[in-house]
Amino acid sequence: MSVVVTGATGHLGRLVVEGLLDAGVAPDEVVAGGRRTERLADLAARGVRVAEVDYGRPETLAGAFAGADTLVLVSGSEVGQRVPQHRAAIEAARAAGVRRVVYTSAPHADTSTLVLVPEHRATEELLAASGLVVTVLRNNWYTENYVATLQQAAGTGEVVASAGDGRVASASRADFAAGIVAVVTGSGHDGRTYELSGDHAWTFDELAAAAAEILGRPVTYRRVTPDEQRAALLAAGLDEGTVGFLVTLDQDIAGGALADATDTLRTLIGRPTTPLVEGLRAAWQESSRQS
Repeated sequence: MSVVVTGATGHLGRLVVEGLLDAGVAPDEVVAGGRRTERLADLAARGVRVAEVDYGRPETLAGAFAGADTLVLVSGSEVGQRVPQHRAAIEAARAAGVRRVVYTSAPHADTSTLVLVPEHRATEELLAASGLVVTVLRNNWYTENYVATLQQAAGTGEVVASAGDGRVASASRADFAAGIVAVVTGSGHDGRTYELSGDHAWTFDELAAAAAEILGRPVTYRRVTPDEQRAALLAAGLDEGTVGFLVTLDQDIAGGALADATDTLRTLIGRPTTPLVEGLRAAWQESSRQS
């Protein structure tokens, strides 16, 4: 089995590469792809093949994908550019003779109104029309996304959001990476679409309680209106685009877009997913080490 993992210079992609090695895939059967290959030197030292993979430069893709059986297509990080970038990767995979693609999508990408969904829905449609064998992993939210919220709470004692009583069925990146590894190394996953999430959909009151436990100080959840949230974020210096995204995301959460907790991920990985406080504490400690 030869596997190409895109986005290996990012958090999720690197965890997938490391997980494949831990699962017994031979290092020379794994290609770690990313824009800045110097960040992959430690993986190369372990025998992993390293290749430049830049969705925005399709000429980098053919050589990286050549000879691969499976492409783990970690979705791009550039909102607004994902569809053409993913199209280039899918076309390169077909040209290189790749048999299957494992794609990291978004929850209920075929029906959801979540702000991030349209690009993922379009990518799923491209994959369906590609003629390739496809497994779609619709990942819920990463617990690590709330490290910035924890940083704010450390200084203010508050988690501030306009998400109301909405719930988030998050899991850690390590959980989602383990799910990818299980699909790549297992059987029976071709042509399947999986809704993946943490075992528990938590509220923002629970997020505040987790923050309090990690920080060792009282933390409360302060509900604000979307207009109040927008004004506060603009006053903090965020640009209009980012503010619009964050406010819309909270409204999506309030509407239940991230609330669907399934047991699919825990079944794939053979263990419970990481609880909120554990995942957030690990992410907080990692962030503190890097700062």
